[in-house]
Amino acid sequence: MKVTYDVIVIGSGAAGMMAALRARDQGLDVLIVEKERQYGGTSATSGGLFWVPNHGLDATGDSREKALTYLKTVARGPVRQDRLEKFVDTAPEMARYLASSTGLKLDVQTGYPDYYSEAEGAHPGRALAPQVIDGAGLANDFHTLREQFVRFKIFNRYTLSLYEAFTLATRAPGWRSLFAKMVFNYWTDFSWRRKTPRDRRLSMGNALIGGMRMALNKRRVPLWLNTALDELIVEHGEVVGVWLRQYGRPIRIDARRGVVIAAGGFEWNQALRDKHLPLPLPARFSSTPMDGNTGMAIQAGQAIGAAIEFMEGAWWVPTMVMPIHGVPNIDMVHQMVFDVGRPHSLCVNQLGRRFLNESCSYDRFGIALIEEQQKTGMSIPCWLVFDAQFRKLYTAGGLMPASIMPDSKIPEHWWTRYLYRADSIAELAGSIGLPPQPLSEEVRKINEYARTGIDPEFGRGSFEYDRFLGDPRHTPNPCLGTIEKGPFYAVPVNLGDLGTKGGLKVDPRARVLDLNDNPIPGLYAAGNASGSVYGDTYPGAGATLGQALTFGYVAANDIAANHRAAVHEAEAR
Repeated sequence: MKVTYDVIVIGSGAAGMMAALRARDQGLDVLIVEKERQYGGTSATSGGLFWVPNHGLDATGDSREKALTYLKTVARGPVRQDRLEKFVDTAPEMARYLASSTGLKLDVQTGYPDYYSEAEGAHPGRALAPQVIDGAGLANDFHTLREQFVRFKIFNRYTLSLYEAFTLATRAPGWRSLFAKMVFNYWTDFSWRRKTPRDRRLSMGNALIGGMRMALNKRRVPLWLNTALDELIVEHGEVVGVWLRQYGRPIRIDARRGVVIAAGGFEWNQALRDKHLPLPLPARFSSTPMDGNTGMAIQAGQAIGAAIEFMEGAWWVPTMVMPIHGVPNIDMVHQMVFDVGRPHSLCVNQLGRRFLNESCSYDRFGIALIEEQQKTGMSIPCWLVFDAQFRKLYTAGGLMPASIMPDSKIPEHWWTRYLYRADSIAELAGSIGLPPQPLSEEVRKINEYARTGIDPEFGRGSFEYDRFLGDPRHTPNPCLGTIEKGPFYAVPVNLGDLGTKGGLKVDPRARVLDLNDNPIPGLYAAGNASGSVYGDTYPGAGATLGQALTFGYVAANDIAANHRAAVHEAEAR
C-alpha cells in the first residue's frame, strides 16, 4: 500500500472531487478517501445544479458588480467581502474548467430566478446543470456511485432530468409522450437490464459526480471507500498527513503538499445540532443520506486548533415523512420544495393561522418556520392544507397526484398517521388538532385572494421566484387557487435540511484558519465542511454546490502554486 501522496482529499462529493481533479491536472499525486460504502456524498443525491454568477455562458447581462451587490443585499448576518469576491471571480473559471476537464455539457437554467428575486442585483439564469450522461462509462464504479433518492425517480426506477421532472410535475405539453419514451428506452435496454434494474442514465447530482469520477479514472486517481478520517497529523505546526480507519484498521498516510477536508457538514450529529442550531431539531428530518455527514472531519480540524464559523446555519428545506411503500417499518423523508407553493393549498401553524408566503424558496420557508417557532412555539410541524383540486394535479411530498396514486391505493394505515382527509375544513381541523374557526377563516381569505390574484398579507405569487414554481395554467395568480372542493387533506410539514452551513473557518484561498485567524499550513477545507461563503443565506439554486466546487478548485490551485514555488526554490539552491 502506498503511504505518501502529494494531496489527500477527505470526502468524495463535489468539493472533494473538484479538488482532486484540479490538483491531478497540475501534476500532483492525489488520494481521495470516503468513509461510506458509496462515493458521491450528498452531492450525488442532489439536484446537481450549481450557482455561478456572471458565468458568461450566455448573453444574460449579468456582471461581477451585480452579483456582489446581490450577495451583500441578501446576506443575513456578517459575511467576508474577500471570500465573496474570490467566489464571484473564480466560479466562472471553475465552471469552464469543469466542462473542459470532464466533458460534461452544462445547461444554463435561463428561467430559474435567484431565491431573493426581488432583491437588488438578482438575476435569472445563474444556475448551471450537467446534462444526462451514460453511466456505463463508469464501468464497475457505476455500482458504488451513491444512488439518487426515490424522489428524483419515477416509480423508483426511471431516472429524471430537471427538464423531465418539471415537465411531468406540471403536466406540460408533451408530458405523456416524454414519459412513454422514458419507459420505452429503459425496458428496451436489454443488455443493461440483465446487469441491474438501476437506470444507466445519470442525471442531476449523479451526472455531476459520475462525470467527475470518469475523469478521475482516466487520470488514475484512487478513491478508497470505507475509509474514515480519525485525526490530522501535525508536525512543527504543519499538517503533514492523516490517520485513517479502514475496516476498523488504522492507517497512516502522509501528505507532502496538503490535506483538503471536503467531508460535508454535521447534520447527522445530534449533539452538534443541539449545541449549534437555533432549535433542537431531530436529525431524522434531514434529507441528506442517513448518518452520512456527522462532522467528524470538522472536529478533527478543531482538535488541532482550527476555528469554526456559521455553525448556527443550515440549508433549510421543508420535509415530510411517509412510509416506503411495500417496505414495513421504514419511513422516508421527502422534500417539499415544489409542493408547498402550488395553487389550491395553504400552510398554517398549529394555531390554524398562515404565517408566511408559501411560495418562497425552501430556505426562506425554513427561516420563517424558525422565526414563527421562536415567536409562538407552534410552527414545527406546520400543516399543508389542500383540497381535491390540488390532490388531483400535484404531489405533496411523497404523496403522488390522485391521477397516479388515488386514495383507494393509499394503504389504510397511512391515514390519520401520515396524511389526513375529511369532508369539511372544520372536520379536517379537528382531526389534526387545529382550532376549526381560525383554519376556516384562513381558507375563506385564501379563496378571496385566489379570485383576485392578490395576497395582501404575504404577497404570495408577487415575486418572480414564486411564479416560477407556480402552475402557469392557473390564473390570475399561478400560486393561488381556491380550496373549496372536497374532500380536504392535510399533511404535517417538518423543518428539514440539505446539510449544514457551518464548518471550519477558511480564508479566500481555502486555507483553514486557527483561532487567531492565521492559516494552518497544509490544511484546506471546502464545501459544507467549511463555513459558507454566503454566511447564513441561500442566494440561489445550486448555491451549495457552487461554493463547494469553487473552493475545491481554489484549494487545489493554492496547493499547486505552493508546490511550484517549493520546486523553484529547491532548484535555485
